[in-house]
Amino acid sequence: MTEEATQPLGPLLIACALGIERLALRGGDHSGAPGPVTVLRTGMGPRAAERAVTRTLGDPAFRHAAVIATGFCAGLAPGMHPGDLVVADETRSPDGTTTRCVGTDLLLKELVRAVPGHTVHTGPMTGSDHVVRGQERAELLAKGSIAVDMESAATLHSAIRSGPRPVAAVRVIVDAPEHELVRISTVRGGISAFRVLRAVLPAFYEWHRSLLLPRR
Repeated sequence: MTEEATQPLGPLLIACALGIERLALRGGDHSGAPGPVTVLRTGMGPRAAERAVTRTLGDPAFRHAAVIATGFCAGLAPGMHPGDLVVADETRSPDGTTTRCVGTDLLLKELVRAVPGHTVHTGPMTGSDHVVRGQERAELLAKGSIAVDMESAATLHSAIRSGPRPVAAVRVIVDAPEHELVRISTVRGGISAFRVLRAVLPAFYEWHRSLLLPRR
């Protein structure tokens, strides 16, 4: 067993962009956390996420922190609905940078348990610096991505660049091909997504707990 495998991890850093996302996460069940947890609001967009994550991970207290990017996203595949979850197996930046996620299978299993009745999708998540609509969505789907948001790719890339650590991205769909934000159904979809995001914390804690176990 290597030294890296037995080295205890630091806290769990949960990064989101919006105040409403942080409100949902802070209102969730924090009783099962295996260690210190920080919910970081980065602000909207990849540049804001990069700055906030880099600054936070520069603090020695977060030297070995595991990082999860979360919040809301747009689904790209037909059949997705507001309130569905997306677990990224990798994030893709607009410049082509790819960041592999850790523990995708475990997160999938724990999210099914934490939010029963909600569909969980797994696949690549693409980053963007703007709201993606219409033909651009179809092009991203054709390249293999199943969801898009503005912060996850920048968050995970910045986290890895700040030092080796486990990273993951879990998003709740609020905008999907048949349920776009411009429609009146958005209000209902947004409420559903908020409730789902509030319920995901136990899955995040199980993911973090699994990283504390010796790896063979």
